Parts: sequence; structure tokens; C-alpha cells
Amino acid sequence: MYQQNRDDLLIRLRRIEGQVRGIQKMLEDDRYCVDILAQISSIKAALGKVELSLIESHTRGCVADAIRTDQGDEKIEELMQVLKAHLK
Repeated sequence: MYQQNRDDLLIRLRRIEGQVRGIQKMLEDDRYCVDILAQISSIKAALGKVELSLIESHTRGCVADAIRTDQGDEKIEELMQVLKAHLK
């Protein structure tokens, strides 16, 4: 179901990729640690948005379809395992 948001997700991931390259450059240039940490924090937040978008797409698509076809328990369990792993 994420295919509907695929282009947006790819744009976000490319932006994140650029931010990571920016951090590499900051390290090469011996930039101030606090500035580097701020950029890392921004990357984490951006990845979190990608993650949330994928979880939402999975829930609204795969999980919802499984519930409609009486296979919801299995998909809900799968979703819960994914959430548990990502909320550590």
C-alpha cells in the first residue's frame, strides 16, 4: 500500500542521504560537535517520519484488508511485533 506514497518516501530518503553526506563533510571539516549532533537528531526525526508513513500505509492497507477477509489476527500480531521492535 506504500506505493501511493512511494515517490514522497523516495524524496525523503534522498534528502536524508544528503544529510548523512553533510555530516560526513562536517566531520572532515572538524565542525563543532553540537552542530553535528543537531544534524544527527534531524536525521533521526526524518527517518522516524518515513517509518511512521510506512507503518500507516501497512495498517491502512495490508492490515485493514486482512481484517476484512478474516485474517486480521495474524496481521495484527505482525504489526504489533513490528511496533515493539521499533519502539525499543
